[in-house]
Amino acid sequence: MGPPRDEAALARNRDEIDYAGPVRRILIATLAVALTLTFLVWRIDSPRVERFRAAFIDRFVPTFDWAMVPVTKFMGMVEGFQSYSRIFEQNQQLRRELQQMTAWKEAAVQLEQQNAKLLALNNVRLDPKLTSVSGVVLADSGSPFRQSVLLNVGSRDGLVDGWATMDGIGLVGRISGVGRITSRVVLLTDASSRVPVTIQPSGQTALLMGDNSPLPLVEFLESPEQVRPGDRVVSSGDGGVFPAGILVGQVAQGADRRLRVRLAADYERLDFLRVLRSHPAEQLQDIGALVPPPPETAPRPAPEGSDPAPAAVTGTGGDG
Repeated sequence: MGPPRDEAALARNRDEIDYAGPVRRILIATLAVALTLTFLVWRIDSPRVERFRAAFIDRFVPTFDWAMVPVTKFMGMVEGFQSYSRIFEQNQQLRRELQQMTAWKEAAVQLEQQNAKLLALNNVRLDPKLTSVSGVVLADSGSPFRQSVLLNVGSRDGLVDGWATMDGIGLVGRISGVGRITSRVVLLTDASSRVPVTIQPSGQTALLMGDNSPLPLVEFLESPEQVRPGDRVVSSGDGGVFPAGILVGQVAQGADRRLRVRLAADYERLDFLRVLRSHPAEQLQDIGALVPPPPETAPRPAPEGSDPAPAAVTGTGGDG
């Protein structure tokens, strides 16, 4: 019974021969030959082949626009999503900045109101002579040995040596050399610059000394332990060189562990400077009689008909 069954199975296997494998191999070989021929045709440098390529592209490529529509739509969706993500992040950042600006605005309004109340309460009279004139920075003549800039304002604008100059934020330097239409400004970072300053809130007075570095030194402090990095530094007005209260910068600690000042003025963008027309205070040469002495009192005359005051009796010998 065994052999007839094996013969029947072999007969069924012959009937169920798989033709898919040879057909697949033939198709793959045909595709490979076609791609190779296409590559060779596209690489041949011949006028006739070039005309053939141009005719083929003009005939068949425009008809494939429908096949590129899904890809184009998908890429557009991806770009739109990325753009939406960027806009959302920028919107969140702008919201945070707006909240911070709102808080700063409220603080500025409160400080302005408080300043106005204090000025009115103390009946402060501001100096009307403290005006300013603005000039354009013509050239930066800074060097390793001298740091200064030139302004397009001079003696015709009433400038005087020693006047303070500022940018939009803080003190920049002082006028040192005035021509008719130009003037030179020695920066606070110059090695010859010496400016008396006050460090707040401790009230320490010091001398800001330039050393041709971006961070000038703070010297001659009475109590350095009371000064901390980040303290506000303003001009003290000592010596009558600069007006008092002009913002200079903040205290910082340098790499050499010495106290320095991070200047508030933007020294990298000195395009315009404002020169303060400060005038020295009137000097009192002598001390006036603020509290005059009381007038001297003369003796009163004796009334008429009255005995004069008895005179002092000198001791004499009596009559026996």
